[in-house]
Amino acid sequence: MSKSLSQPLTRRQALEVLGMSAAAAALPVGVFAQASAFPKGAIIRTILRDYTPEELAGGATLFHEHMQLAPDFNAKFAAATAAARAANGLPPAPARGGGAAPAGPDIMHNVDLMSAEVAKVKGEGVACIVDGGHPDMGRDINFLRQVSMKSGVPIVASGGFYSQPFYPKEISTMSEEQIVKALIKQVDDDILGAFGEIGSWDEITADERKVFRAVGKAHVATNIPIFTHTGIPGKSALEQLDILEDAGVKPNRVVIGHLGNLVDANVYVHKAICRRGAFVGFDRQGGNNDAQQVPMVMALIDAGFADHLMFSSDASSGYAKTLTVFVPKLKAAGASDQVLHRVMVDNPRRFLAFVPKRARKNRQS
Repeated sequence: MSKSLSQPLTRRQALEVLGMSAAAAALPVGVFAQASAFPKGAIIRTILRDYTPEELAGGATLFHEHMQLAPDFNAKFAAATAAARAANGLPPAPARGGGAAPAGPDIMHNVDLMSAEVAKVKGEGVACIVDGGHPDMGRDINFLRQVSMKSGVPIVASGGFYSQPFYPKEISTMSEEQIVKALIKQVDDDILGAFGEIGSWDEITADERKVFRAVGKAHVATNIPIFTHTGIPGKSALEQLDILEDAGVKPNRVVIGHLGNLVDANVYVHKAICRRGAFVGFDRQGGNNDAQQVPMVMALIDAGFADHLMFSSDASSGYAKTLTVFVPKLKAAGASDQVLHRVMVDNPRRFLAFVPKRARKNRQS
């Protein structure tokens, strides 16, 4: 492989990875696309309209990003991370390549600036973005609607409750069934296409366990998929999947997130999750631990688990960074364009596509 493959991709190179020429960027299907079997009536629910999975086959989907977070989110996040790592005898987390926002925190509260940032990804091969925020993280659903309208990029809105340090006070006193009803109301009112990110930090707390069970039950009632946050991945990843399965969720409707942070050359937990049928989320890419993530991803590809991989950058600097920065490193390590197309284009569509159990509400812009 040439040295240039480890450098950021140009627009033309990014489109080539997706099996598209720059001139054919608007075509619905790339040359590497494979026929995927979707259930009859399956849709991908974005904040503005429902798409068939085939309509989003012309580009990558980023399954875990953030376009709006509360001004105090970073401080609370850093405190929760530090506490969880200290409790497990781990050193402080290294600085990430990204963070709360692509160009400083103000962009997350300025519709025009965020819309311009999101619009850039269309020319870099991205067809859809999943926003992983919800109200307890500071996400305003109307902000996302305006960004999608102004940028022209389909955005999947997610919902739920994030994790113990961020829960609204009433979570501790609500019953599991009350939380289920609240989640279904979010699905209807905010036109959600996923539950996420649903998280835990260290040992899963009683409230977090209750929320995970409620999310599982809300999934059964709605069919919308689930992606998670793991604070200490090796400690909670399999348990998160256990709880969701016990609530009736099929593993192929779940992404266990942040597993790029679980550095293990043998990818033991990663493989265990894949074998059970769930997706493994490598969702903090383009940052300082890419060198650790690449060999783990390649080990999973070599083991035959490419169909269980999901990539994103978790609100890193530049929403297309996964495609333009991380993918070249995988190409340099030997990943084929065909495999990368499956991971970036096909896997997210299989994860996000569902047959609705509830009618979509009409909502005024």
